[in-house]
Amino acid sequence: MRLFVALAIPEDVREKLAALLRELRGSDPAPRWVPPQNLHVTLKFIGEVAPQRATAICDALEEIRLEQPIHFEFRGLGFFPNARRPGVLWTGIESSQDLARLTSTIDRALGPLGIPLETKPFVPHLTVARFKQPQVSPALSAEIAKRQSYTFGTILAAQFHLMESTLKSGGAEYTTLRSFGFTDQCTKDS
Repeated sequence: MRLFVALAIPEDVREKLAALLRELRGSDPAPRWVPPQNLHVTLKFIGEVAPQRATAICDALEEIRLEQPIHFEFRGLGFFPNARRPGVLWTGIESSQDLARLTSTIDRALGPLGIPLETKPFVPHLTVARFKQPQVSPALSAEIAKRQSYTFGTILAAQFHLMESTLKSGGAEYTTLRSFGFTDQCTKDS
């Protein structure tokens, strides 16, 4: 099983992001654009694990708690590693320190199970495209430049999800294995 931990995107925000993807794809179809149904915020990539380890992973994730839901917004666009040699196009995430605290808590909870700890700092983002060739067309660059200060949606999250990624010929297919509320405060947008 190929697993990761993620925050879901509520339908209203997913629709705004889908509109963004359609607009950007219209300027350059070459990148591999993420299908709107696959949009999520990765908190921890676990990787390949034996199916019998999923129970222990769920038990560890079940213990995670924060005092309050996490509020964040999607704003602006950028590239990893950079615009000159792009591998990924992303929309940024602006949030309180609670989002970084949640990711480090998940990381520490899974460490005793032999899942490697993150060595790089968490950079909150939402991947919207991947580049086969590390270059951006002038048309796409112009569209991205127009949207640098845009806000694409706001989320109040009170739960995260253990997801399975199944690689298929048409791309990855994601399945939610289990959801975990991390605060006692409930919200309809989580």
